[in-house]
Amino acid sequence: MLSFLIQIANQFENEHGYRPNVLYINPQHFKSLRDALSEIKDLDALTRFLGMEIVLSNESSQPHLAWSPIEWKHAVVV
Repeated sequence: MLSFLIQIANQFENEHGYRPNVLYINPQHFKSLRDALSEIKDLDALTRFLGMEIVLSNESSQPHLAWSPIEWKHAVVV
């Protein structure tokens, strides 16, 4: 999961000229990410590690990235 996120983050930066700061991910993929990064215990540390806010969405079949000028604190399930 992490290698996929790095790949799409690099693609995003190449296309747009700046890094993404929002990750849309479904709960199942989020669990895979948390399992892969099990040494990171809390959500704040995970968002700092990724450099992105995390938005959990049941409608996201695949993780996707975006950029937002809003500095969010703990996105919620939508």
